[in-house]
Amino acid sequence: MRHPLVPLGALAGAAVLLATGCSTAPSPAGGQPPAAASRAAAAPVVAPKSPAEVGANELGQVPVLMYHQLTEKPASVYDRTPADFRAELERLAREDYVPVTARDFQTGRIDIPAGTHPVVLTFDDSTNSQVRLGADGAPAPDTAVAILAETAKKHPAFKPVATFFVNADAFSATGSAKALTWLKDHGYEVANHTGRHENLRSLDRAGAERAISAGQQAIERAAPGTRVTSLALPFGAMPEPAGTAVRGTGYHYDGVYLVGANPSVSPFAKGFTPGAIPRIRSAGPKDEDAEFGSSRWLDKLAAGHSRYVSDGDPATVAFPRAARNELAQAFAQRARPY
Repeated sequence: MRHPLVPLGALAGAAVLLATGCSTAPSPAGGQPPAAASRAAAAPVVAPKSPAEVGANELGQVPVLMYHQLTEKPASVYDRTPADFRAELERLAREDYVPVTARDFQTGRIDIPAGTHPVVLTFDDSTNSQVRLGADGAPAPDTAVAILAETAKKHPAFKPVATFFVNADAFSATGSAKALTWLKDHGYEVANHTGRHENLRSLDRAGAERAISAGQQAIERAAPGTRVTSLALPFGAMPEPAGTAVRGTGYHYDGVYLVGANPSVSPFAKGFTPGAIPRIRSAGPKDEDAEFGSSRWLDKLAAGHSRYVSDGDPATVAFPRAARNELAQAFAQRARPY
């Protein structure tokens, strides 16, 4: 629907066990011979790398990627083929990106290895190409969740997690209850995209609240106990007043997502606005408006465009001292400048 716009090197130590010879000589006191002894050579202790060693910058930018339909015959700039999606995930894995959910990103719970980069994978409109389960309960081939699982199996450091912004009657081929429960049980985030994909800017405040609340209620009916803390705005259209998107009757969100055309600033930065988080449309390097799409932005980030680099410690916020004025005051106690 048209909107206005790894292999990761795992750090592991190797232990080598060395067995000593056994003594059978009697003890000086005439007792039983001492038990055979073996001595294990202690594995070398590898100290965690310092923020400077990995170039940590947890005030850097984070790509929040936006997907809609996966199809062999794309009909709009928002469609991608399964092969496109698979190739983009492979690229992210090669470049040491680790997926995190929107829920964890917007609240600063980014727990990924040192030297890696967070990426938020988001899916709008709850299409069957994203989630479709077979009779055996497993994801159907070439669906988004199947491709995510394939990529994670090939690249174990690449977590198969994402955020699905759903409407009422989500994933019709499987059924909302079954599909949303499966997502929840497999570590994915289920989030709101309104009940019927309404343009919230075209509604008055009461109407916008009803549309958002309807999406929230549909999720809670289909998968009771689901904690819904994120909203994506249909068409990227912000209601008026903007605060209606964050809080209203029956809902309160930690993050509201736009369409956007650029990476998000870090959730630890002064400029982070949880009520208006930009996203990047997944796109090839020659697609329409490619300069605002994922391929071009990933190129820029790889070339040093202030990318978020983790220090490996979720309790701290590490960054070069030169960036200290960018840190939001709320995270001052967690600061680890170098």
